[in-house]
Amino acid sequence: MTRQRFAPLLIPADGGQPVRLASIAGQDGTSDVSEADIQNYVHAQPGCLPIAEIDPIFANPVAICRELPTPAGPIDNLMVTPAGLPVLVECKLWRNPQARREVVGQILDYAKELSRWSSSDLQRAVRQRLKCTGDPVLEKVREIAPETDEVLFNDALTHNLRRGRFLLLIVGDGIREGVEAIGDYLQAHAGLHFSLGLVELPIFALPDGSRLVVPRVLARTTVVTRTVVAVPEGFALEPTDEEATEVALNANSGLGSEQQQFWQGLLDRLNLDDPEQRVPGAPRQGYLNFMMPAPGGTSWINVYRNRKLSEIGVELLSTASGAGAYARRVIADDWPTVKVELGGTAELTERDGRPLIVDRRTVPGLDTPEIREQAYGWLAERVNTFVNVMRPRVRSAAADYEQHPD
Repeated sequence: MTRQRFAPLLIPADGGQPVRLASIAGQDGTSDVSEADIQNYVHAQPGCLPIAEIDPIFANPVAICRELPTPAGPIDNLMVTPAGLPVLVECKLWRNPQARREVVGQILDYAKELSRWSSSDLQRAVRQRLKCTGDPVLEKVREIAPETDEVLFNDALTHNLRRGRFLLLIVGDGIREGVEAIGDYLQAHAGLHFSLGLVELPIFALPDGSRLVVPRVLARTTVVTRTVVAVPEGFALEPTDEEATEVALNANSGLGSEQQQFWQGLLDRLNLDDPEQRVPGAPRQGYLNFMMPAPGGTSWINVYRNRKLSEIGVELLSTASGAGAYARRVIADDWPTVKVELGGTAELTERDGRPLIVDRRTVPGLDTPEIREQAYGWLAERVNTFVNVMRPRVRSAAADYEQHPD
């Protein structure tokens, strides 16, 4: 049976003539409301979403930001509960048939990406989006729940991200005939690790110019949890390949104390946004490495000083094969976007038949204190930017490689 939807009636308190409210979305599919409008409603009034009807543990989330950038694309609305449970919202105008086909894949891609993040990754992305410092996720949560404990919150957020414990919401302005099939599609995916809801959010105009939002849940999934492996008390995991390779790459003997002094000067001035990025010690050779999250230590950011050419630079390197090499190709394939994220000065070249992303600068007179300080400033900014851009991209590509190796 075709579902019918009727405009609500507004009955005046004085018993006057009832007024049938007009839907913002017209019968011909045109609308005065945009996807940005829906995002704004959700961000300003998270309570307009019937979250408790979908999964009560996600009730009362705090709006964090809109258009959060991820390697899979921007998430329309990000919210987090004081218990560290993320809520992702994808807003669509249902008059667009392509949106109806693609919206499910989009939000699942976002969930897949975030399941590879930690709370630190999320903090960094939110900081970049809001152009702020500190821990904006925790700060916004504390505006609503001031008693929130920092350590417990961030631990829970990391745990829920890694488990893929999200609420995913697809929100439309007025779902029309045939779109309920999206709910059937979701229900058919028994391997989902998320709670997921399909929400209709029709909007009506009131006579005074205000708007009435009437949310309704059309479909929801049940939660399928992952298997969690616990480490018994008294036991420990071995160091990761990333940690072991980092030690090996930075323990080589080289030119001696002058090089170490140079790199120590940089490290003293280095301030990374990402608290999870491991910082190496000052090496003896003419370069130092910041390991990326690829298995086997197969990817790293190389910071180098070429004294013969009076050149300094930062570049993304990898082993010849494996997850790191795959990540390097994937990032190079998205070069127009990556170049902008890196600030526009880096270049994509080739070395030994493999793509090379590098930013370099010629710095004569590097032994001069003033010139050296300028070099430190440039290197510190470039290292921080490369870490911010490359780390989540390498992690995402490496995870894809592990699932479907070449």
